[in-house]
Amino acid sequence: MNIQNLVRENIKALQPYSSARDEFKDASDDMVFIDANENPFDTGVNRYPDPQQNLVKDQLANIKGVSKEQILLGNGSDEVLDLIFRVFCEPKLDSVIALPPTYGMYKVLANTNDIKLIEVPLTKSFQPDVNEILDFYNLQAKILFICSPNNPTANSFDADKIEKLIQDFSGIVVIDEAYIDFSSQESWISRLNNFPNLIVTQTLSKAYGLAGIRLGVCYASTEIISVLNKIKPPYNVNQLTQEAALERLKNQDQVNQEVQEIISERNQLIVDLQEIVLVNKIYPSDANFLLVKVDDANKRYDQLVKQGIVVRNRSNQVLCENCLRFTVGTSNENKRLIEVLKELN
Repeated sequence: MNIQNLVRENIKALQPYSSARDEFKDASDDMVFIDANENPFDTGVNRYPDPQQNLVKDQLANIKGVSKEQILLGNGSDEVLDLIFRVFCEPKLDSVIALPPTYGMYKVLANTNDIKLIEVPLTKSFQPDVNEILDFYNLQAKILFICSPNNPTANSFDADKIEKLIQDFSGIVVIDEAYIDFSSQESWISRLNNFPNLIVTQTLSKAYGLAGIRLGVCYASTEIISVLNKIKPPYNVNQLTQEAALERLKNQDQVNQEVQEIISERNQLIVDLQEIVLVNKIYPSDANFLLVKVDDANKRYDQLVKQGIVVRNRSNQVLCENCLRFTVGTSNENKRLIEVLKELN
């Protein structure tokens, strides 16, 4: 596959903005920097941040086993996804595929970029309908979005189904792995070099507990990353975000321990929810949340809010009638949820 054939013509011809820190990189403490129109008085953040976030990428490259040139960082995964839209999709002409029920920003970003969204619902077992995607929509769409583990269903998609889609889809395949750290399945990052059309997105918001700093990560071939870099804002990841991310990434053992605690709490929550009369079904989870079918989702949502517990009502999503989504909390939070659910009538 020739990736350049999928890139918009105006993006191919675009000359990227060159910031002051792009043009001069060999910084040292004894140098005078009067090139970027910065305030000269030291506030700790008076200088522009590294536009390529090299220290953060070095850590991620080491953790994930990829080269630094295969990484792009964004202001949350949403910015990364938006950049992908703008590189590959021509407004009013191109289309993309999403597999509902799934992450709602794919639809929002398609509408924002004036791109047609083709929705191919998951099967009743919450798996991609591979034949329908490839038989009916393969040549019509530029990008296929696959969220695995999926939000809101919490399950991972079968690896053989995903591989079939990557191999046979004629455009870019984006696998959104926001919840991969809670899954028993291997990340598709390990297969990047096998598939030139594959992009994997991850985030530091979930397992790393850094939702407040807004840092999303894109892994792909060096060719795709170089094109995305052409259009990203020069200083899209601020200095404070880079510092917080770097500190957390250097403490991988703590992150791994917290992930294991969340998985343990998830498993206990499944056991406890099975004793709740109003719970009709608990769907399998490979994420840090559970999708739970109840007798009356609207009623139970309102009751929980009145008891000071906020969950997510996903009943408006296809295949999710009367379903609530419970994020796995601390042990005390989960026990409080169970106590309240037992009291509802």
